[in-house]
Amino acid sequence: MEGVSIKVGGGTVIAANRTIALNWETFRLWRIDETTFNLRVLNKQFLGLDNEGDGITVVAVSNSPSSSETFEIVRNADDSNRIRIRAPNGFFLQVKTEELVTADFEGDSGWGDNDPSVFEMSIARTLQGEFQVINGYGPVKAPEVMREHWSTYIVEEDFKFISENGLNAVRIPVGWWIACDPTPPMPYVGGSLEALDNAFSWAQKYGVKVIIDLHAAPGSQNGNEHSASRDGFQEWGETDENIQETVAVIEFLTARYTNNPSLYGVELINEPLSPGVSLDSINKYYRAGYDAVRRHSSAAYVVMSNRLGPSDPRELFPLTSALEGSVIDVHYYNLFSDVFDKMTVQQNIDFIYNNRASQMSYVATSNGPLTFVGEWVAEWQVRGIPKEDYQRFAKAQLEVYGRATFGWAYWSLRNVNNHWNLEWMIKNGYIKL
Repeated sequence: MEGVSIKVGGGTVIAANRTIALNWETFRLWRIDETTFNLRVLNKQFLGLDNEGDGITVVAVSNSPSSSETFEIVRNADDSNRIRIRAPNGFFLQVKTEELVTADFEGDSGWGDNDPSVFEMSIARTLQGEFQVINGYGPVKAPEVMREHWSTYIVEEDFKFISENGLNAVRIPVGWWIACDPTPPMPYVGGSLEALDNAFSWAQKYGVKVIIDLHAAPGSQNGNEHSASRDGFQEWGETDENIQETVAVIEFLTARYTNNPSLYGVELINEPLSPGVSLDSINKYYRAGYDAVRRHSSAAYVVMSNRLGPSDPRELFPLTSALEGSVIDVHYYNLFSDVFDKMTVQQNIDFIYNNRASQMSYVATSNGPLTFVGEWVAEWQVRGIPKEDYQRFAKAQLEVYGRATFGWAYWSLRNVNNHWNLEWMIKNGYIKL
């Protein structure tokens, strides 16, 4: 069985001559409904029919999907990995030759291996971000689901707990569509701005400060689900229009909360990807975002996240050195890298006291911006260990990250995984503040 691929990643016909599924053989699905999709290829173009030619040859040349790039996936009832793909012209795709796939198969001739209209589909990656949740539930069900989420996940009692347990601030992630509330673009639903208003109200009541964190920028700044990526591509920062749209979100949020005494800082963007986002683009945006905050607030700190990946932790210093009230955000996890896969308990703890402490000293210069460990968690790759080891690991991070000149933020107050759940960690004695 040969794999279907796009030659040179896009801009031409699709072929069926690949033996191993790699990037060219991976299609990103834009879900329209349960059975209907747009299929995007490596070069970010969409699968469609060659309407300027014979009308049946399958190509990937369009940069935006329309009805001509909309396909129905029909699954075999006995084996859901076996599929047929119905094209916009009503016919199914079939393999004519190793170099040609066409949309001209009329009917169902069974699901055998030798049927040229039968394809085997495997899922390489599943995103589970807010876009996928809301798009999956659809316009009728999604508002109900999100209202339930906003009314139960973070409530007033949480701010009371925060104020009584040695914490003095919260970092609240938001998506760019919050600036369009109550009628954000599809598939998002209204209500996130009201939830943020509630958080500010409760923060003020209990004397808690708030850092607004733009966690999802238009087009996704890193291709991850937490940045609301639709299909895993990072497309933020590719155009001036895109950057200005993001600046407008920062301006909207700062203007809305500038008179609330709980506003402590605005984080311009979370975890832009290096080298996916160029340093020139991020500097341009950070300067414009800083100015947007300052147009409405002279007191709010402006937090700038370091890029992910192989970049110099001081690369923002030339920009921030002249910007009063600027903060550099670094994220430290003993996870997400094979460096930590086989570390013992003590090796993980030593890594905090040695490597992380050294990294923080490099960023925390006397004449540079303030430093902020914006994300960390007392979780690691070690399994089956006693509570006391988790306590030592958490203690080490608190000691080292406590040296940050702006402070630190644990990943989440509440999470389905206990060790990512700060409330659970405090209540159960794993973390002592």
